[in-house]
Amino acid sequence: MQMDLMHLWEQTGWFNRGIIIILILMSVISLSVAVAKWLRFRKMATATRAFAPNFSQALEQDNIPEALALTEQYPQSHVARVLGESLREVAPLLDDPRVAAAAITSAERSVEREQILLANDLKSGLGMLATIGATAPFVGLLGTTLGIVNAFTGMGTSGAGLEAVSAGIAEALIATAIGLIAAIPAVWLYNYFTARLDTLFSELAYAGREMIDWMMERQAKREMSSGRAAFGD
Repeated sequence: MQMDLMHLWEQTGWFNRGIIIILILMSVISLSVAVAKWLRFRKMATATRAFAPNFSQALEQDNIPEALALTEQYPQSHVARVLGESLREVAPLLDDPRVAAAAITSAERSVEREQILLANDLKSGLGMLATIGATAPFVGLLGTTLGIVNAFTGMGTSGAGLEAVSAGIAEALIATAIGLIAAIPAVWLYNYFTARLDTLFSELAYAGREMIDWMMERQAKREMSSGRAAFGD
């Protein structure tokens, strides 16, 4: 089999060789992006599983400094990154009853803003997978089409039968095969990581809503306590 492949490579024209090299590079790029994304998502999921329960406990205990320390302890967690930035921004305002309500609104906007920034960060590279999945078959088809044209042109010039150019047609079809080999994994990987992103942002939306609800509940308790104190006076 190796000898057959080497023979086909030696018989392949320079244009088709260039097409094949481009397709191999596209395949390597898509696999490199996929490995990098998979490793990053795995680290994010692991960090979030360790961060989330401790962060929730810190909020339940109304221990904001501990909650902020946890967001710095797990920088690879997407939830820690977004909630940490939001809580750090509004934490000094939460104890001031005059601006606490405005701080909660600011926290909601901050969570949305950080989600947008994180989405842009995590989606980097997915466009490359989509592009490779969409274009690799056409790049391979280009090489095949020109290879077949050259084979039939040679047949017309030499007057030989179809048997004489069958090897040339086989060589031309290799480009299409390699294009499909590059495209199919790229499409699968793009769909896989898109689904993973949807899951990550569902988790993030839930966690953000939980933190905002905690702020609102905390503010309500403080207002109730202040009202009781005023009534008692």
